[in-house]
Amino acid sequence: MRTPVRLFRAAVLGLAVAGLSGCGLFSTHDARFDPAPLTDYSPTLSVTTRWSTSIGSGGDYGFEPQLVGETIYAATPSGAVAAVDLASGALRWRAGDEALQSGAGSDGRTTAVVTRQGMVVAYDAQGKEIWRSQAASAVSVPPAVGNGIVAVRTTDYRIQAFDESTGKLRWSVQRPGPALALRTSIRMVMAPNLLIAGMPNGRLMAIDAASGAVRWEGSISASRGASDLERISDVVGEPLLVGPLLCGVSYQGRTSCFDLSQGGRAVWGQDVASASGMTTDGQRLYLPDMRDTVRALDLRDGHELWRQSALLNRRLSAPALVGRAVAVGDYQGYLHFLSRADGSLMARVQVGGGPITSALLTTPKGVVVQTSSGNLMLVGVSD
Repeated sequence: MRTPVRLFRAAVLGLAVAGLSGCGLFSTHDARFDPAPLTDYSPTLSVTTRWSTSIGSGGDYGFEPQLVGETIYAATPSGAVAAVDLASGALRWRAGDEALQSGAGSDGRTTAVVTRQGMVVAYDAQGKEIWRSQAASAVSVPPAVGNGIVAVRTTDYRIQAFDESTGKLRWSVQRPGPALALRTSIRMVMAPNLLIAGMPNGRLMAIDAASGAVRWEGSISASRGASDLERISDVVGEPLLVGPLLCGVSYQGRTSCFDLSQGGRAVWGQDVASASGMTTDGQRLYLPDMRDTVRALDLRDGHELWRQSALLNRRLSAPALVGRAVAVGDYQGYLHFLSRADGSLMARVQVGGGPITSALLTTPKGVVVQTSSGNLMLVGVSD
């Protein structure tokens, strides 16, 4: 059985994301890859921690908070699954006592997580367990919930959909995968009647949520290189739907956008790769590249609008928008706020001592960060 080997190698590659952006996986120390020191500057944005709530312990890739309405859904590796009020940080409910590999995904009615044994566990709107079903193998990507299904992406490159009400397997789609895959910030997206998933080998898929039929499949980038490590080109972060455009970014690959209203026609592609993902305000894409230079790309044609290299090699998280800033987290637990207009540094605040691996969450009240110690924090800004 290949799964245990793949699981081990995937775990190594999860660490390799940090290693490659630091001093290299197998090389001797190279000062070119040292994290940039923090510099002094005059803040132009006021940053305030509005609340902090402990939901469990630990943090890892695959654990990213999700907002539905006025409720944040989150989980921790220790087994805690929680619903938290956005305005106050108060716990609405907390459940779970099994070590988790990924979670949580929610549509507000059903919240799903996955245990380390590959068991998909679903809770109702009050936090009561309603069903559990076994996935084909381990799951390190948060479940996607909606369109009547709970979908998971397993480590053998299979996407499985379980009935949201009963947990019965509805469909399964599998694609061949490479020898190595990343464990980093990756998320599937629910769209009307569709599940959008990024895959290894730089591919995006749009799947009919009801039947599992693949409606469209396109390539962001092609694998290149002589070794398995060099050929890694997983789609990272969350695929972005902006009107008819579907955009994605891959590790060691590219950033590309496709027009789904025209059969998935490729609109543009740029040689800008990322280890964590990107976000958009509907006009621009914002992302840290492979060396953690933060870039803004025009959504219409992909041309670069600005770049900020002050955070070089600081192992930045997937970004989030907050007010007139774009926020990123780093390996020392700092949140950095950059101007959406020109990329200038506006403010920073330390929210924890460990790396911020979870993607930051944009909300109407500020940015939510899940720390490596299992805390949820809402950080707001004002001019």
